[in-house]
Amino acid sequence: MIKFIASDIDGTLLKGSQRELDPELFDLIIKLKSHGIRFAAATGRQYYGLRQLFEPVKDQISYVTENGSLCIHDNEILSSGIIERPLALRIFDAIHQYKKCYALISCQSTMYTESNDPAFLRLIREHLRYKVEVVPNLKEIQDDFLKIAIYQTSGTKEMDSYFSPLFQEEIKLVSSADNWLDFIAPNANKATGIAALLKHFDIDPKDCVAFGDQYNDVEMLQYAGTSYAMSNAAPGMSYYSTYVTDSVIEVLRDILADVETSF
Repeated sequence: MIKFIASDIDGTLLKGSQRELDPELFDLIIKLKSHGIRFAAATGRQYYGLRQLFEPVKDQISYVTENGSLCIHDNEILSSGIIERPLALRIFDAIHQYKKCYALISCQSTMYTESNDPAFLRLIREHLRYKVEVVPNLKEIQDDFLKIAIYQTSGTKEMDSYFSPLFQEEIKLVSSADNWLDFIAPNANKATGIAALLKHFDIDPKDCVAFGDQYNDVEMLQYAGTSYAMSNAAPGMSYYSTYVTDSVIEVLRDILADVETSF
């Protein structure tokens, strides 16, 4: 029996250049919740911006943010993951040496970047709706590091080839959307965040449905009792899912119809 639904955002609920969620999603979330089925946004995005994106239902859903490094329900942190400072500082050094990417550092209260590039700041502030502060040097940040994300307009392949050999033995690197490569806190991923929520609600993973499209969704798709990879997902993602779909909303409609006919 389905009791919990978790969905990635970029490439899953939002396709291509979409910036706003389909309003039908909000109606479905409310109707599903009335039948005891909860919804969580599970994403690499920041909590602050997500609440704006889900404005009509922002207090009706749960959040697994920063690729699992911060799990929040009712503004209460249920779990978090931290990248140890010495490792983070070495990653910053490598980013400076690489020079071809922008860095975005996620902390609990805000995000930080060294970049003053107008196009990059417009992307993260206006498109992604992130709360971000520009600092002269990443090493000056004193907050705990939840996630380190790097962005390159040409995609993730070159970044992955450079950074993975340097750090893959110490920290997990995953692609998040087409141009982002994320360093995720050890022992944190979307599945660990969802597990914290399911424990909070006393829900069995077999009663969870999950949707995703990138390699940062793998653990979540494997953890859920039923999972869907998007038809436009990264190569090989269907291997980790139960089904493949073109539309999250179509699946949610079917779930709602099944629930309503059972009453």
